[in-house]
Amino acid sequence: MISNLRAPQAGLRQDGISAYCQELFASFARSDQRRWGEVYLRGLLHATGRKTPANISEQVLGRRAVQPIQQFVNQSTWAVGDVRRRLAELVCDAAAPQAWAFHDVVFPKNGTRSAGVARQFVPAEGRIMNCQLAMTTSLVHAGGSQPVNWQLLMPRRWDADEELRGQAHVPADARYLPRWRYVLDSLDQMLEDWDVPSAPVLADWSFEKEVEPLLLGLEERGLSYLVEVGGSTTLPACTTGAHRVLPVGHHGHVPARGPVTVRRRAADLADALGEQGERAVLAWRDGPTTRSRHSQFLVVPLSVGLPGRRGRFADVLPPAQRHLVVEWPFGRSQPRTYWVTNQPVHRLGDLVAQAELRGRAVDDCERLHREYGLTDFEGRSFRGWHHHVTLVSAAFGFDLLHGMEAMAQLTAEQLSPALG
Repeated sequence: MISNLRAPQAGLRQDGISAYCQELFASFARSDQRRWGEVYLRGLLHATGRKTPANISEQVLGRRAVQPIQQFVNQSTWAVGDVRRRLAELVCDAAAPQAWAFHDVVFPKNGTRSAGVARQFVPAEGRIMNCQLAMTTSLVHAGGSQPVNWQLLMPRRWDADEELRGQAHVPADARYLPRWRYVLDSLDQMLEDWDVPSAPVLADWSFEKEVEPLLLGLEERGLSYLVEVGGSTTLPACTTGAHRVLPVGHHGHVPARGPVTVRRRAADLADALGEQGERAVLAWRDGPTTRSRHSQFLVVPLSVGLPGRRGRFADVLPPAQRHLVVEWPFGRSQPRTYWVTNQPVHRLGDLVAQAELRGRAVDDCERLHREYGLTDFEGRSFRGWHHHVTLVSAAFGFDLLHGMEAMAQLTAEQLSPALG
């Protein structure tokens, strides 16, 4: 029995955990799953040291209970989608998201048997690591950000190794996919099954040479976006006053000069067309902990995007003009940052502020490592990994919601004398 749960830390933060777990784990089929879910969540919130089953059970229950916690995380059949959906809905009830941010998360590993582990290049680290790579979706709002959805990126070598797949209990449909496909799959789940408001999509595509599949997928779903790209990323752009290039041997009518869609590197577009674009000088920071800096920003027109949809099957929207937004610091011979967007660019400051939101999501993901035991999972199974990261997100969500509630209460107390 686990009815006598310890409270390792006193104070307001301890209040409400049971009620929060009842709300979050209402979809669990069995009462013992709900009880062990609360034990694990309390351990992620309060246990000192590594968030292992041994430490969690000893510090929350006062005794060692490794096996039932391992069974709950690794083998239990509760669905992560239900918990993630409810977590997202609770956060959105407290504050509407200003953006949906996608971010890569690295799980360093020593062995070779954990689901999806491989020696692979990690763009954010700039080196090859033995690790699992994941992608998380965070809801970003004025009070912070909340990771709500997770994808474990499967390396190609796992597709054909049935022994590895069997040992890690990898389901048949978990296969290697291009990175953009993971983004769209996460979006489809959230747009179709979750009761959360949509918001502009933020993503870092600066290490990818091709961004078009992602942009087309976002436009087909009727979503606005601000996607960071690299200088070498190729983009379809409209140029004027240029002849169309005809195939060798063509004897038909030669078209007149006019708009032509060509594929150019982002850096080349900024260099060639930057003088024709809108310029502005703005202060901005690319993360909450970085210093504010002043840069000049250029806006370069790109090709028109696809007609979009509201949701996946709704009415077609008119296509939006794409633009390349370039941060070009004073005194530098080359730009520093490039974004592609289908949002209006007449208020450039709003777009730059939106770019800052992704940095907030990245920083909060780092907090999951430092404070909530994101990389402390010791199991190897595909299901166990998804269970663990979902519960870590839930623990983070409890603190986020508690902080937002406390802030709202403080604001109300400050306003009360003035209103009275």
